[in-house]
Amino acid sequence: MGWELPERHETSYGTVRWASHGRGDPVILMHGTPFSSYVWRDIAGALSARYQVFVWDMPGYGQSEMRDGQDVSLAAQQAVFTDLLRHWGLRGPSVIAHDFGGAVALRSALLDGVHYGRMMLLDAVSVRPWGSDFFRLVRDNSEVFAALPPHLHEALVRRYIATAAHRELRGEVLDALVEPWLGETGQPAFYRQIAQADERFTREVEDRYGELDCPVLIAWGEQDQWLPADRAQRLAEQIPHARLAWIEQAGHLAQLDNPARLTALLADFLAE
Repeated sequence: MGWELPERHETSYGTVRWASHGRGDPVILMHGTPFSSYVWRDIAGALSARYQVFVWDMPGYGQSEMRDGQDVSLAAQQAVFTDLLRHWGLRGPSVIAHDFGGAVALRSALLDGVHYGRMMLLDAVSVRPWGSDFFRLVRDNSEVFAALPPHLHEALVRRYIATAAHRELRGEVLDALVEPWLGETGQPAFYRQIAQADERFTREVEDRYGELDCPVLIAWGEQDQWLPADRAQRLAEQIPHARLAWIEQAGHLAQLDNPARLTALLADFLAE
């Protein structure tokens, strides 16, 4: 169950950890919140047989740097992603973006002029309102939640992450998803990223989604409790040339709920 990101890239927002696997046309897998590239580990392995797969943890997440006062907003992650693409020397890569990563990829395309060969938006943060009721409660009261005793914080994070999946997560998988948010560094980082999740960052680009000039596939877990199905339908309406595909027996974490169906969708989309 190990997952290591051996490469480092220094940015003004913190050190970014990343890795690449395989050879071929470049494919970038982007994680959401409160996750990390770990959610892509199995699918990255499958795709690396035919593609060069890039994975990375956003600043403030997973194995990348977490620090007091860190800017981990969508605007900051957009700047980091655009910079990473330059660092990697990639032009026209395929981008597979989940949750918060969807908003980052959309902002880099529409505000920084980054071009993708094709893009899949998987249960993507894209149209308002977004975030679960719990997410909004924590965002509005982040200082109170950040003061929780460590054992109560861990229980809260474990239960919260578990609700993203339609199926019960295996114990070791849930442990791996929770672990970055524990301890003196991880606990404040968890509430920091929620506190900075402002819907203005998607409002800035929502009316421009129709400008996307690459093939777009919108994929959505049918049982997503965090971003319900109507968000997928509204996003598809705003990207007229996009195709919408539903992932059965999957919640917000389709990578873990139904990896076979998601991998098949990806393989077909990338090969088109």
